Amino acid sequence: MDQSISSQIAKFVATEILKQPGREISLDEPLISSGIIDSFSLMDLALFIEDTFGVRIEDTELNAESFDSLQQLSDLITSR
Repeated sequence: MDQSISSQIAKFVATEILKQPGREISLDEPLISSGIIDSFSLMDLALFIEDTFGVRIEDTELNAESFDSLQQLSDLITSR
């Protein structure tokens, strides 16, 4: 897993979604299932990932099975 990918995503979530720039998010911390990210924020996160990393996120992937942690997101990005 590319550490810079997960750290960029963590920074975006903390700064833009949670509005808590100092917040630390661990690689396996649940984002969707814990309520950190809601359905509106999920779209923002998907757009950030598409724009930043140049990968296409399918609507069917926007769920807790594939989009619930920094680890899952990083794995998804690196697989493309």
